[in-house]
Amino acid sequence: QLQLVESGGGLVQPGGSLRLSCAASGFTLDYYAIGWFRQAPGKEREGISCIDSSGGSTKYADSVKGRFTISRVSAKNTVYLQMNSLKPEDTAIYYCAASRFSVCGLLTGPRFEYWGQGTQVTVSS
Repeated sequence: QLQLVESGGGLVQPGGSLRLSCAASGFTLDYYAIGWFRQAPGKEREGISCIDSSGGSTKYADSVKGRFTISRVSAKNTVYLQMNSLKPEDTAIYYCAASRFSVCGLLTGPRFEYWGQGTQVTVSS
C-alpha cells in the first residue's frame, strides 16, 4: 500500500520552529518531486514548497520564503520541512504530496498524485 505519513506538527509560540517529516511506505520517493501544502480554516489549499527528485532544485511560496527549508534524505525515504520564525498566519494543516513528475513545476494539487493525511501546526502564544 502506497502511503505518505506526515509528523512533527504541534503547538508553537510565534517566532518558534518546527520540523515536519513526510515518510513514505510502499514506494520510494526517489523518483518523485515532493511538495508541501497547507490549508487553514476557511481558506484554500496553498502550495508552499517543493523539492525535485534529485534534491537539487527547490521552490517556495513567497509567504514562506526565507523562513522554511525543504530537504530530503533518500536513505530514510523521507522529506522534511524545517519551519523557522513561525507566525500565527502559518497555522494550518500541513500536507505532503508526491508529484506525478520528477520536477516541481507549479505547486498545484492536480500535479500531485499521492497525499498524506496531514499534520496540524498551530502558532499561538
